[in-house]
Amino acid sequence: MTSSSHSATELTAWRTMLRAQALISRRLQADLLDRHALALGSYEVLMHLGEAPAGRLRMNDLADRVLLSRSGLTRLVDRLQSEGLVVRQSCTSDARGLYAVLTAAGRARLAEATPTYRQGVRDHMLSRLDEPDLRTLGALLDKLADEKIPA
Repeated sequence: MTSSSHSATELTAWRTMLRAQALISRRLQADLLDRHALALGSYEVLMHLGEAPAGRLRMNDLADRVLLSRSGLTRLVDRLQSEGLVVRQSCTSDARGLYAVLTAAGRARLAEATPTYRQGVRDHMLSRLDEPDLRTLGALLDKLADEKIPA
């Protein structure tokens, strides 16, 4: 294989991965907005808070988990706070630190939206793959998610 065809194959794989991720995300977003008036990013914030001990995470940790910039997360948490789904708490051990904390209303909204999210993941992705596909995809994604820098 020549380097130019190798490059074309690599670029095609990259673009296909991006297209698939964008398409699945758009479909999940449409499902959540239609049934729960909840954007995908908002659902992901609520989900991560719901999985955290005491329903709270430092804003920096939450930004890393939802793959948003600090400013992007701040705006999103502002919106969720205005809806009563999240509150901010200061960190007693670090005056600069802030926590995002899931409220009872946020927990209820998360519980309502989770079946829609899970069904969307099944419908838009998992149902299209058989067991060997899922194992292969899992192994490939593990390679990509490995944070070791290749030699």
